[in-house]
Amino acid sequence: MLIDLKQDAKAGTGAKAPLRSSGKIGSDIRALRRSRNWTLTDLAERLDRSVGWLSQVERNVSEPTLDDIRKVASLFSLPVSFFFTDGGHGDEAAYIVRAGSRRVMSDASKGLAESLLSPDLGGAFEIVHSVFAPGASCPEPFIRPTEEAGYVIEGSLVLFIDGVRFELNPGDSFRFAGEEITWINEGKTNAVLIWVIAPPVY
Repeated sequence: MLIDLKQDAKAGTGAKAPLRSSGKIGSDIRALRRSRNWTLTDLAERLDRSVGWLSQVERNVSEPTLDDIRKVASLFSLPVSFFFTDGGHGDEAAYIVRAGSRRVMSDASKGLAESLLSPDLGGAFEIVHSVFAPGASCPEPFIRPTEEAGYVIEGSLVLFIDGVRFELNPGDSFRFAGEEITWINEGKTNAVLIWVIAPPVY
């Protein structure tokens, strides 16, 4: 990491101070914007910034402030730390994600811990490592314009596809596209899945 978030918080200077990033923040913001089918204007208005500024950030010409990053993270329901987790180095950065370098995408305290297995947010699909805590359930059914597939590594998960109940166990896999989805972990242990989403939604 090139910025100490704890030190920044104590100093109270992060809201206006430019960040030193690894050069991927702008690319991440662009991928997130495109995942929602938002134009530059759509996102710029939500951030109370100009289109010109956002265009420069996405091209890694300008750096956002920590306050900007907080706003982006909030818009896409991501932790701020997502943008500052060390990834691969050198030639492997575009291809490899080491086990200890996954970027966290959700708050585990809410029952679902997700981390990104793909090297970045670009591309035609994303791969997510998902851990569903015992008793965790989907806050509400959702439908999204994606094709998704998954594989259960351990534990069990109940998946409802258009209201039809399916209990998934280790070794089971699934695929759906455009149906209403909800889920619940009725077991006493974590359910661990690999989830593939196309196009990316994060």
